[in-house]
Amino acid sequence: MADNLSLTAEQTEKILQFQDLTGIEDISVCRDVLQRHAWDLEVSVQDQLNMREGHPSVFASDIRTPAVVNDRSTQHIFFSPPGDRNPHSIRGLFKYVVSLVLQLCYNTITNILQFTFRLFQPDPRRYVTDPVADVLSFVRLYEQKYGRGHPVFYQGTYSQALNDAKQELRFLLVYLHCEEHQDTANFCRYTLPHPDVISYINSNMLFWACSVTTSEGYRVSQALRENGYPFLAVIVLHDGRMTVVGRLEGPVEPDELITRLRTIVSDNEVALIAARAERVERNFNQTLRQQQDQAYLESLRADQEKERLRCEERERREGEARQQRERELEEQYHKEEIRRKKIEYQVHIPDEPPPDHPEAVHIVIKLPDGMRLERRFLQNHSLEHISTFIVSTSGIHSNKEDNGEDLACHISLRLSSITYFATLHLQTPSRSQLISLNES
Repeated sequence: MADNLSLTAEQTEKILQFQDLTGIEDISVCRDVLQRHAWDLEVSVQDQLNMREGHPSVFASDIRTPAVVNDRSTQHIFFSPPGDRNPHSIRGLFKYVVSLVLQLCYNTITNILQFTFRLFQPDPRRYVTDPVADVLSFVRLYEQKYGRGHPVFYQGTYSQALNDAKQELRFLLVYLHCEEHQDTANFCRYTLPHPDVISYINSNMLFWACSVTTSEGYRVSQALRENGYPFLAVIVLHDGRMTVVGRLEGPVEPDELITRLRTIVSDNEVALIAARAERVERNFNQTLRQQQDQAYLESLRADQEKERLRCEERERREGEARQQRERELEEQYHKEEIRRKKIEYQVHIPDEPPPDHPEAVHIVIKLPDGMRLERRFLQNHSLEHISTFIVSTSGIHSNKEDNGEDLACHISLRLSSITYFATLHLQTPSRSQLISLNES
């Protein structure tokens, strides 16, 4: 149920389209194929069609041959006596015993001779130079002699066939061809071309074949260790390893061949189902882990962004506080400077003459804030003395924290504008003048 829920609507639609285009009814198989092709429907369908024509898939590029477990104790082994269609008869049993003895003697003598010969000259088939050419050459010669009526030959190397069977989770049927054997011709003319055999093999497994006279075929023969011909081996993924699960040696009728293959497939199909379920679960867990990693990265980026904004806000506040402290210090310094200057101004203010001094003039000054200042000056005192008095006295008697420097400039300007008026009236007999400083 979790697997079904993990599919999006688009993925479900692609599975249905893949089923329609390929004819594969098992949804788990369709899903597995699409997942391995990154849910690319076109590539998945094309790859399946290529394999049906015997071409290696995109996963068959690995030149390494997967290890194959060849344990006879766990295999279905079917053996038919050579050259007899009724092995259960007395005549057939006699022929089987005689042929078995003769074959044993023949194989023993042949092996001794081959071993002696190879001490001086190694078997050239041991050196595989072009395995694909060996397979294609066999297919071409086979069709020239026996026709095109046969299951679809896999047109790749044995390693590629194993890789494809492993990736596609399919059974691999291996046929080793020995042209010199007495039962090979009948098997290739009557058994393999049978329509039911062709249909069953094409529908349920990959079919790889090669001649044992070629380097590629000889290498596979040494790996599978066949004892008779025609030889068929069924290989499938079992417990994570490619395993030989069935061996068929000797001549066999089409119906009997299908029955034997069905027996092998039915007894080992559970392993494929388990492997497919495990792969689906692994893909699901991988997808889930990727989503969790993505969510973690997004959360991490969000936290980093929040932390960046907090740092910027903290730096902004610290900057504002620092600027505020600098302004306060500057303002405090400025006020101290003004107080110092006011004290200096008092030094330059001349002494106030007595009221009965003949040149004394009584001056009343009205500041812009309404404050009135009164003082006597001599007629020979300049306006600078009056300005110094105003700045110094207003700063001392005013309760406001004013800017003395600005006030001094303001008063200087105002006094400059009444210089003629003050000079004129300072010489009048009344000896009393009012200077009004109003804001313009």
